[in-house]
Amino acid sequence: MIRITLSLLLLSCFLLSACSTRDLQDSLNGSTSQRLVTHSIDDLISGLTDTHLDELRDKKVFINSYFLSDSTLKSYADHRLSIELSRRFGADVVNSQAKSESVITVFYTSLGTDIDSFGISIPFGYVPGVDESTKLNILTLEKFHGISEMYYYIGKTGIENRSKVVQAIVKTDALGLPFITIPLSNIDRHETDSWF
Repeated sequence: MIRITLSLLLLSCFLLSACSTRDLQDSLNGSTSQRLVTHSIDDLISGLTDTHLDELRDKKVFINSYFLSDSTLKSYADHRLSIELSRRFGADVVNSQAKSESVITVFYTSLGTDIDSFGISIPFGYVPGVDESTKLNILTLEKFHGISEMYYYIGKTGIENRSKVVQAIVKTDALGLPFITIPLSNIDRHETDSWF
Protein backbone atom coordinates (compact mmCIF):
# COMPACT_ATOMS: atom_id res chain seq x y z
CA MET A 1 0.00 0.00 0.00
CA ILE A 2 2.82 2.40 0.84
CA ARG A 3 4.50 1.61 -2.52
CA ILE A 4 1.34 2.43 -4.43
CA THR A 5 0.88 5.69 -2.53
CA LEU A 6 4.52 6.64 -3.07
CA SER A 7 4.31 5.70 -6.75
CA LEU A 8 1.18 7.81 -7.21
CA LEU A 9 2.80 10.72 -5.42
CA LEU A 10 5.91 10.52 -7.62
CA LEU A 11 3.78 10.18 -10.75
CA SER A 12 1.73 13.22 -9.70
CA CYS A 13 4.87 15.24 -9.06
CA PHE A 14 6.22 14.24 -12.47
CA LEU A 15 3.01 15.15 -14.29
CA LEU A 16 2.41 18.35 -12.35
CA SER A 17 5.99 19.51 -12.31
CA ALA A 18 6.71 23.00 -11.08
CA CYS A 19 7.89 25.43 -13.68
CA SER A 20 9.01 28.96 -14.17
CA THR A 21 8.43 30.89 -17.36
CA ARG A 22 9.15 34.39 -18.54
CA ASP A 23 7.31 36.04 -21.38
CA LEU A 24 8.79 39.22 -22.80
CA GLN A 25 6.09 41.52 -24.09
CA ASP A 26 6.88 43.24 -27.37
CA SER A 27 3.58 45.07 -27.71
CA LEU A 28 1.53 47.18 -25.37
CA ASN A 29 -1.85 45.60 -25.90
CA GLY A 30 -4.07 46.30 -22.96
CA SER A 31 -4.30 48.93 -20.30
CA THR A 32 -2.31 46.99 -17.70
CA SER A 33 0.85 46.77 -19.78
CA GLN A 34 0.51 50.40 -20.87
CA ARG A 35 0.10 51.55 -17.28
CA LEU A 36 2.97 49.40 -16.03
CA VAL A 37 5.47 50.79 -18.52
CA THR A 38 4.30 54.42 -18.36
CA HIS A 39 4.31 54.37 -14.54
CA SER A 40 7.82 52.90 -14.59
CA ILE A 41 8.98 55.65 -16.99
CA ASP A 42 7.41 58.25 -14.69
CA ASP A 43 9.12 56.74 -11.63
CA LEU A 44 12.44 56.56 -13.49
CA ILE A 45 12.40 60.18 -14.63
CA SER A 46 10.94 61.66 -11.43
CA GLY A 47 13.56 59.79 -9.39
CA LEU A 48 16.55 61.36 -11.17
CA THR A 49 18.95 63.01 -8.74
CA ASP A 50 22.29 64.34 -9.90
CA THR A 51 24.23 67.51 -9.13
CA HIS A 52 24.92 67.88 -12.85
CA LEU A 53 21.17 68.11 -13.46
CA ASP A 54 20.90 70.82 -10.81
CA GLU A 55 23.46 72.84 -12.79
CA LEU A 56 21.09 73.02 -15.80
CA ARG A 57 19.00 75.83 -14.28
CA ASP A 58 18.47 78.62 -16.87
CA LYS A 59 20.62 76.80 -19.44
CA LYS A 60 19.58 75.75 -22.93
CA VAL A 61 19.67 71.93 -23.01
CA PHE A 62 19.41 69.53 -25.94
CA ILE A 63 18.26 65.93 -25.34
CA ASN A 64 19.98 63.35 -27.53
CA SER A 65 18.51 59.91 -26.79
CA TYR A 66 19.02 56.37 -28.01
CA PHE A 67 17.09 53.12 -27.74
CA LEU A 68 17.06 49.90 -29.73
CA SER A 69 14.41 51.37 -32.00
CA ASP A 70 12.64 54.68 -32.46
CA SER A 71 9.46 53.61 -30.74
CA THR A 72 6.52 55.40 -29.19
CA LEU A 73 7.93 54.42 -25.78
CA LYS A 74 11.21 56.22 -26.53
CA SER A 75 9.30 59.30 -27.66
CA TYR A 76 7.13 59.16 -24.51
CA ALA A 77 10.22 58.85 -22.27
CA ASP A 78 11.93 61.74 -24.11
CA HIS A 79 8.91 64.01 -23.60
CA ARG A 80 8.65 62.99 -19.95
CA LEU A 81 12.39 63.75 -19.49
CA SER A 82 11.99 67.11 -21.25
CA ILE A 83 9.18 68.17 -18.92
CA GLU A 84 11.14 67.06 -15.85
CA LEU A 85 14.24 68.98 -16.94
CA SER A 86 12.12 72.09 -17.50
CA ARG A 87 9.91 71.97 -14.42
CA ARG A 88 12.14 70.51 -11.71
CA PHE A 89 15.61 71.52 -12.87
CA GLY A 90 14.73 74.84 -14.56
CA ALA A 91 16.33 73.98 -17.91
CA ASP A 92 15.25 75.45 -21.24
CA VAL A 93 14.99 72.38 -23.50
CA VAL A 94 15.81 73.23 -27.14
CA ASN A 95 15.35 71.18 -30.32
CA SER A 96 18.85 71.63 -31.74
CA GLN A 97 22.30 70.93 -30.36
CA ALA A 98 23.58 74.09 -32.11
CA LYS A 99 21.26 76.21 -29.90
CA SER A 100 22.26 74.45 -26.66
CA GLU A 101 24.65 75.25 -23.84
CA SER A 102 24.51 71.67 -22.48
CA VAL A 103 23.65 68.29 -23.95
CA ILE A 104 22.21 65.26 -22.19
CA THR A 105 22.86 62.04 -24.12
CA VAL A 106 20.46 59.37 -22.85
CA PHE A 107 20.75 55.63 -23.39
CA TYR A 108 17.53 53.79 -22.55
CA THR A 109 18.44 50.18 -21.82
CA SER A 110 14.90 49.01 -21.08
CA LEU A 111 11.42 50.36 -21.78
CA GLY A 112 8.94 47.51 -21.62
CA THR A 113 7.05 44.82 -19.74
CA ASP A 114 7.64 41.20 -18.88
CA ILE A 115 5.69 38.40 -17.24
CA ASP A 116 7.09 35.81 -14.84
CA SER A 117 5.15 32.76 -13.75
CA PHE A 118 6.36 30.49 -10.95
CA GLY A 119 4.57 27.44 -9.65
CA ILE A 120 2.62 24.37 -10.64
CA SER A 121 0.45 24.32 -13.74
CA ILE A 122 -0.82 21.80 -16.27
CA PRO A 123 0.03 22.69 -19.89
CA PHE A 124 -2.68 22.14 -22.51
CA GLY A 125 -0.65 23.19 -25.55
CA TYR A 126 -0.38 19.61 -26.75
CA VAL A 127 -4.17 19.31 -27.19
CA PRO A 128 -5.18 19.81 -30.86
CA GLY A 129 -6.98 23.09 -31.44
CA VAL A 130 -5.71 24.67 -28.19
CA ASP A 131 -3.18 27.51 -28.16
CA GLU A 132 0.25 26.21 -27.13
CA SER A 133 0.52 28.70 -24.25
CA THR A 134 -2.76 27.53 -22.64
CA LYS A 135 -2.34 26.11 -19.14
CA LEU A 136 -4.37 25.40 -16.03
CA ASN A 137 -2.84 26.93 -12.92
CA ILE A 138 -2.75 24.71 -9.88
CA LEU A 139 -0.80 27.13 -7.70
CA THR A 140 1.25 29.87 -9.37
CA LEU A 141 2.63 33.30 -8.69
CA GLU A 142 2.06 35.53 -11.74
CA LYS A 143 4.32 38.58 -11.83
CA PHE A 144 3.70 41.31 -14.44
CA HIS A 145 6.33 44.09 -14.45
CA GLY A 146 6.89 47.39 -16.19
CA ILE A 147 10.63 48.08 -16.35
CA SER A 148 12.42 51.27 -17.37
CA GLU A 149 16.17 51.70 -17.20
CA MET A 150 18.64 54.28 -18.46
CA TYR A 151 21.97 56.02 -18.02
CA TYR A 152 23.13 59.31 -19.47
CA TYR A 153 26.06 61.60 -20.14
CA ILE A 154 25.68 65.30 -19.45
CA GLY A 155 27.88 68.27 -20.26
CA LYS A 156 28.78 70.80 -22.92
CA THR A 157 28.98 68.16 -25.68
CA GLY A 158 26.95 65.35 -24.09
CA ILE A 159 29.85 62.94 -23.55
CA GLU A 160 30.97 64.16 -20.14
CA ASN A 161 29.83 63.08 -16.67
CA ARG A 162 28.35 59.60 -17.02
CA SER A 163 25.55 58.80 -14.60
CA LYS A 164 24.99 55.54 -12.85
CA VAL A 165 22.42 53.18 -14.33
CA VAL A 166 19.01 54.06 -12.91
CA GLN A 167 16.04 51.73 -12.97
CA ALA A 168 12.37 51.76 -12.04
CA ILE A 169 10.15 48.71 -11.79
CA VAL A 170 6.38 48.79 -11.33
CA LYS A 171 4.82 45.45 -10.40
CA THR A 172 1.45 43.82 -10.27
CA ASP A 173 1.35 40.28 -8.88
CA ALA A 174 -1.38 37.66 -8.71
CA LEU A 175 -1.92 34.24 -7.21
CA GLY A 176 -3.04 31.81 -9.92
CA LEU A 177 -5.40 29.04 -8.81
CA PRO A 178 -7.54 26.70 -10.93
CA PHE A 179 -10.20 28.81 -12.68
CA ILE A 180 -9.43 32.01 -10.71
CA THR A 181 -6.62 34.50 -10.35
CA ILE A 182 -6.41 36.55 -7.16
CA PRO A 183 -4.63 39.93 -7.41
CA LEU A 184 -1.95 40.44 -4.74
CA SER A 185 -1.03 44.00 -5.68
CA ASN A 186 -2.56 46.92 -7.47
CA ILE A 187 -1.04 49.49 -9.83
CA ASP A 188 -3.76 52.11 -9.38
CA ARG A 189 -2.33 55.55 -8.73
CA HIS A 190 -5.32 57.74 -8.06
CA GLU A 191 -4.60 61.26 -6.94
CA THR A 192 -5.95 61.91 -3.46
CA ASP A 193 -7.12 65.44 -4.19
CA SER A 194 -9.84 65.96 -6.74
CA TRP A 195 -10.28 69.14 -8.76
CA PHE A 196 -14.06 68.79 -8.95
